[in-house]
Amino acid sequence: MDAVLIERLWQRVGPEDDLWIVGDFTFGQKAKDEAWLMTIFGQLPGARRHLVVGKHDRPLTQVLPRESVSLLAEVDDPATDLPVTLCHYPTMTWNGARKSSLHLFGHVHGNWQGSAKSVNIGTDVWDFCPVTIEDAAQRAKSLPKHRHWNDAEPRA
Repeated sequence: MDAVLIERLWQRVGPEDDLWIVGDFTFGQKAKDEAWLMTIFGQLPGARRHLVVGKHDRPLTQVLPRESVSLLAEVDDPATDLPVTLCHYPTMTWNGARKSSLHLFGHVHGNWQGSAKSVNIGTDVWDFCPVTIEDAAQRAKSLPKHRHWNDAEPRA
């Protein structure tokens, strides 16, 4: 599985791109071996690698040669002109949620794709392929509004 994921990353992530890993990179028994983890991380594409920490990512995340590590990240995507909030966990609301901001998360497995403006980008929901922000923004258009949206983000 690792080899397939790495191959698919190289098909989508260019040498000058930022690669954002949205949690649980250090999941599993093999990931407890620092040498193995460094080998796998060293095979990842992209000019800059960022880790948004998931529940399985401590403490080895500190040894990875990454550009950034955080629990939540806010980025602007020039391809979609969208502000994006990245968090391993799905959240009810986020900065700019009432506006055009998009929330991308992992953590949830299976077939739940998320809701409008809040998209599950876990590889198991994307046929084990990496997801661009453009891909997620396109999928968000087809997803239903979260049924508790007005509870969390009431109109002023």
